[in-house]
Amino acid sequence: MAYTLCEKVRDLKPYEPISGTYRIRLDANESFYNMPDEIKSEIKSIIDTMNFNRYPDPTAQKPVKAFAAYYGLDPNYVTATNGSDEMLYLLASAMLQRNSKVVVVEPDFSMYRFYSFLSENQIITVQKNDMLKINVDQLIETSNQNGADMIIFSNPCNPTGQGITADEARKLVKNVNALVILDEAYMDFWNESLLKETAQYDNLIVLKTASKAIGSAAIRLGFAVANSALTRALQAVKSPYNVNTLSQEIGACIYSHKELLDARRDEIICNTKTLYTELLKLKEQYQLSADIFEPCTNFVLMRCDFAQLLFEYLLENGIAIRYFAPEYAVRITSGSANENTELLTYIERYILEKYLSESH
Repeated sequence: MAYTLCEKVRDLKPYEPISGTYRIRLDANESFYNMPDEIKSEIKSIIDTMNFNRYPDPTAQKPVKAFAAYYGLDPNYVTATNGSDEMLYLLASAMLQRNSKVVVVEPDFSMYRFYSFLSENQIITVQKNDMLKINVDQLIETSNQNGADMIIFSNPCNPTGQGITADEARKLVKNVNALVILDEAYMDFWNESLLKETAQYDNLIVLKTASKAIGSAAIRLGFAVANSALTRALQAVKSPYNVNTLSQEIGACIYSHKELLDARRDEIICNTKTLYTELLKLKEQYQLSADIFEPCTNFVLMRCDFAQLLFEYLLENGIAIRYFAPEYAVRITSGSANENTELLTYIERYILEKYLSESH
């Protein structure tokens, strides 16, 4: 007899990020900053004191307290996770019964739909408008009419770079019976968060990550913030030792450097605004057929009919950005000032060497 994979996973393919070595990586929305030598030295000292033969702290108290102090939160409302992906899967599986109704928006981060699919939930989709904005009233109406159990989306959004305001988010939370998950992975670059209001609502969970503004994608550390009842449930369903000791210690160390993190965040915001402005200049100068969306994140989305060709041209020249098909769009992470300058130089070269010659 031969074993056959279940239909749900039979034809799935592993996630495949861009592989290879590129001198400029602007494809994954990471911070362009590595940790400075003084923090690396602190981390090395911490490693020397670790007990590698012991399990990690199941409550991850050190990073939880450091995270809470950084954002001005009560640590009792915080749960640490092995990256936000662990929490996304738990929310779709452990926090819902099979065949629960999950409302997602499109376009958005693809893993919300994927984890809901794996958990055998019913997925209800609300499309954004042509300018990639969420209609909150439509989202409320769809949720209530369909008896949704959960609503989940990123705010600000990956990959669009757009977001809803705090007032709009409050309106959503107050007017649905569903559990609302706001993934605020990119909210460090904006100022419309509900992070400090989670204790006020019985149906709100806010997700955060160390992978973006904090510049620590390598340690896979995320957090969920919610009221006491939801926090208790999240801590009950997660694995007992879900965040390894090394990530806990490094995360606690990094979050304690608030002044450095804030300064780096501010520079990333500044660089992103410059990148957006310079892309607009290229569009106007060469009369490009493109939509360039003003972001409240650390990346810029450009929708154009030459997206794939531009993506391939940049890869050939050692620069990685993200291409989305069939949306005909590229998502460009803001790098350092020098990286952005080189990127813009090669985009202009593409326009002159390829785009203009092929379109005329």
